[in-house]
Amino acid sequence: MKTFFPIVFFSFLINGCVSFKTFNDIEDLYASQKMKYRTSQNENKLLSIKIDSLSEGLELKINLLKVTNESLTLKKSELSKLQNDYTFLSSKSDSDIKARINENNGLLDSLALKQYELSKGLERVGELERLVIEKEQNLSLLKKNLSDALLSFKGKGLTVEQRNGKVYVSMENKLLFKSGSWTVGNEGKKAINQLSNVLAENPEINVLIEGHTDNVPYSGDGPIKNNWDLSTKRATSIVQLLLNNKQILPQNITAAGRGEFLPVGPNSNEKGKSSNRRIEVILTPQLDAITELLENLN
Repeated sequence: MKTFFPIVFFSFLINGCVSFKTFNDIEDLYASQKMKYRTSQNENKLLSIKIDSLSEGLELKINLLKVTNESLTLKKSELSKLQNDYTFLSSKSDSDIKARINENNGLLDSLALKQYELSKGLERVGELERLVIEKEQNLSLLKKNLSDALLSFKGKGLTVEQRNGKVYVSMENKLLFKSGSWTVGNEGKKAINQLSNVLAENPEINVLIEGHTDNVPYSGDGPIKNNWDLSTKRATSIVQLLLNNKQILPQNITAAGRGEFLPVGPNSNEKGKSSNRRIEVILTPQLDAITELLENLN
C-alpha cells in the first residue's frame, strides 16, 4: 500500500496527462488509506492485548479446573470409603449390633455414675469451703472478743494475733510471774480470768498453753531442775487458773513446756530475753467436720 500510490503518481507524471484535480484526488485517497492502515495497526495492538488477557484468564481457569478435578477425585475417594464402611456396617449381624448397643449402654451408665459422684464431690467441696470460711470468721470474732476483753492489759506485755488458722495470746512473764516463780501474780490472775471468760463462750476451741523461758539457766532450789521444768510448771499454773471457770472443758486444754528452745527475740539483750520469757495460749478450732469432709473427698 505504501509503494502503490507513489508509483501511480509518477506514472501519471510521465505520461503528462494527469490534471491537478486528479492528482489531489489521488493524494487524498492515499492519505485516507494511510489513516486506515494506522487505525488497523492500533486495532491489531488492542486485539493482541485482549488476546493476551484472554490467554491469562484461560490459564487461570485451566488451573482452577485442575484443582477442582483433584478435589473431586478426593471426594470420590472419601465417598467410596464411606460406602465401604456403610456396606461393612450393614453386613454386621444383629448379635454384633446388640452387643455394641449393650456396651454403649454400659458406658452411658458408667458416665452417669461418674457425673453423680462428681456432683456429690462438688457439693462436698462447696461444704468444705463454707466450713473453712466459717472457721476463719469464727477465729476473727474470737480474736476480736479476746482483744476487747484484754484491752486493759495492752502495753503490759500482752498481745493477741491471728495467723496460720489460729489465734495466739502471748503474755510476757513480767505480767504473770516473778523471776524463777510459777505462781501467778494478782495482775496476771486478772488477765487469765478475762481470758477464761472468753474461752468459756467458745467450748469448741482447743487450747494449748505453752511455757517459754530465756536461755539463762534456772538457779533456784526445790523441785524445779531446769528451764524445761520451770516452763512446764508455769504452763500448768495457767491451766489450773483457767479451770477455775467450770464452763471450760478440761479435755480441750493441753499444757506444754518449751524451755528456751523457741525464742521470739535475741537472748543477747534484756529486751529480747524479756520477750522470750512468756506464756503463749494457742487457740485452734476443732476441725472434725472439715477432716471428715476431706476423708470423703479421697
